[in-house]
Amino acid sequence: MASKRRAVHRKGIGSTHTYHGPQGRRKPNIFIRFLRHLPGWAYWLGGAAVVAVYIWFFYYIFVGPFGFRWRALYGDVSYPEGYEIHGIDISHHQGHIDWDKLKDEGMINRCPIRFVMIKATEGSTQTDENFRENFHQAREYGFTRGAYHFYSVHSPADRQAQHFLSQVKLENGDLPPVLDVEHKPKDQTDDEFKASVLQWLDIVEKHYNVKPIIYTYYKFKTRYLNDTIFDQYPYWIAHYYVDSVEYKGRWKFWQHTDVGKLPGIKGHVDFNIYNGSYYDLRQMTIGSMETIGEKAYQ
Repeated sequence: MASKRRAVHRKGIGSTHTYHGPQGRRKPNIFIRFLRHLPGWAYWLGGAAVVAVYIWFFYYIFVGPFGFRWRALYGDVSYPEGYEIHGIDISHHQGHIDWDKLKDEGMINRCPIRFVMIKATEGSTQTDENFRENFHQAREYGFTRGAYHFYSVHSPADRQAQHFLSQVKLENGDLPPVLDVEHKPKDQTDDEFKASVLQWLDIVEKHYNVKPIIYTYYKFKTRYLNDTIFDQYPYWIAHYYVDSVEYKGRWKFWQHTDVGKLPGIKGHVDFNIYNGSYYDLRQMTIGSMETIGEKAYQ
């Protein structure tokens, strides 16, 4: 056997014949043979189809659901029609504000800024680092001011309410306190969550003798806070980049964009409108009239 193997090896040296093994040359599969017979233009057409499918997939998954964000960030801010009372809400995210420039040059849809909502606290321990400065300056520059608490899912409602009251000293002429609630704790049932929110509202209402304002986005309101007991509170709705609010219930404020731009504020700021006249807005403030909590909320 060894001599035969050597003979075969020597025969292969210098020979022009290629040895392919016992099965011979394999034929390409039918798909490869099909591609070899396609004309050149078919490759270009197929490539274009692949690109088109990729673009459609990218738009459908990443752009389409968030198209409003692209339009808001790279287009002009749209303003709801039929409203004249405009305001903003601010926190440390806006950094240091040039209040002189904001007062003198700040206009929203050619209307002056009437009110400023200011983040005060979050959870049971956090206070916004710019709250005291913003809260003081807003009143000094003649804006109707308000303060809000961001509801946390990590601490009890009563402790959050006490923390808010310890940090925020609302005065006559200020808007009612605001509860910003956007998340439900995973370890609470819907009923337990509603009871917690009501606990915060009750504690703060007893302290200021005025019903707090509830801030949330409209889907959260209809999902978790749609009981009639919550309808007695003024509602501040967040609903961006739409011409009209889809929520069918009563509301007092509408945060319609989070990408507004104003002189005196670096970066973006939320724009809001009040659903009423300036007199109604002032009537809603603490200590303004005996109708607080009644006529102003209707």
